[in-house]
Amino acid sequence: MTTLLFKLQNVPDDEATDVRELLAEHDIYFYETHAGFWRLGVDGLWLPDNSNLERAKELIRVYQAERTANQQKVYAELVEQGQAPTLWQNFKLSPLRFVVLMIAVFFILTLTLAPFGFMGKQ
Repeated sequence: MTTLLFKLQNVPDDEATDVRELLAEHDIYFYETHAGFWRLGVDGLWLPDNSNLERAKELIRVYQAERTANQQKVYAELVEQGQAPTLWQNFKLSPLRFVVLMIAVFFILTLTLAPFGFMGKQ
C-alpha cells in the first residue's frame, strides 16, 4: 500500500534535497508527487510499500532533530552578534506588509472578542 512519508509543502528546498539524498543513500525507494497547477494534490515523498516505512521515518526523524539543533545554534549565534531580525527591523524591511498584518490581527481579535463585549448589554 502506498504511504505518504514526507510532505513537501512549505519545506525549504535544501531540506527537501537533503531528505531525498538521505533516502537514496539508504537505498529506500520513493517517488515524489507535486500538487499540480490548482494545488489539489499533495507535494510529497511516497513509499510504494510499507517494507521500509519504519526505517525511513527513523532516518527522517534523526535528520530533522539534527537540523533543528543546527538551526537553533545558527539563530543563537545571530542573536549574540546582534544580527537576528527584530520587530523594528522587520517593520523597516517591509512596512506595508507589517501594517497590513497588524490590521488583520486587530480585525480578527475584534471579531473574536466582540460577542463577549455585547453579552452584558442586554
